[in-house]
Amino acid sequence: MGSIEELQQLVLRHAPAAGDRNPGDVFASWSATPTELVHHVLEPTFVVVAQGAKRAMLGDEVFEYRQGQFLVVGVELPIAGCVTQASPELPYLSAGMTLRAATISSLLLEMGPAAAASEPAGFAVSDAPEDLIDTVVRMLRLKDSPRDAAVLGPLLERELVWRLLHGAQGAMVRQIGLADSRLSQIGRAIRFIRAHHAEAISIPKLADLVAMSESSFHRHFRGATTMSPLQYQKLIRLQEARARILADAGDVAAIGYSVGYDSPSQFSREYSRLFGAPPGRDKLRLGLRSTGT
Repeated sequence: MGSIEELQQLVLRHAPAAGDRNPGDVFASWSATPTELVHHVLEPTFVVVAQGAKRAMLGDEVFEYRQGQFLVVGVELPIAGCVTQASPELPYLSAGMTLRAATISSLLLEMGPAAAASEPAGFAVSDAPEDLIDTVVRMLRLKDSPRDAAVLGPLLERELVWRLLHGAQGAMVRQIGLADSRLSQIGRAIRFIRAHHAEAISIPKLADLVAMSESSFHRHFRGATTMSPLQYQKLIRLQEARARILADAGDVAAIGYSVGYDSPSQFSREYSRLFGAPPGRDKLRLGLRSTGT
């Protein structure tokens, strides 16, 4: 049996019970049908597709990835994703791991100086080599042996990160582990925006926070996220509003105000543009979906 075939079997066995996504832990997911777009914020993450295909949208950029390919997310990004190829006979299957800066940093100490490379974006897709898939297979096997997982899990996490550092997306993974890298600096600005998404943000303040000039900050932020800081904040506001609407956390206008909108009409217009329906109608649609009607 090849590594990809064994990975498919392991994902099918462990996906329903592998819901915990603690940093350093391997997770698995599956879908028997294509799905609608789901909006969420992805942390720095590695995912390999064992079967089927998926599409991700980041701002105006569209990424397609399928069986035998992997993606790396280098900073916290508001991404919309959907499964595009899946059926009951051949479901979409994937496995991955949240990437820890501390693990990457410790391995960088054991590596020689990196060759000069162009500055990486915050999201990329590549073909997965056999040794990378084999490492994920061995990580998923550990879910059948909790005793072994306690000792071998951290070793396999390091192996996976090591292979990523020496692979096609090694430049991006390296920057996750370097506190003074451009990607890490943009990550600090992103965390500030997320923590203060309901407030008006100051570009000079954000630039000072990461020790960049305003022009350099704009350039590096867009390079990592494909969007401006204000566009990023808007997506975070709208995703937070939708989560609150789904939780039935008050009336729609109040939710708009709570995430930073002063104008209900602007909130409704931008919400409709992103999610395909105004907040009130989307709230009803989400409610019907959750009850299965």
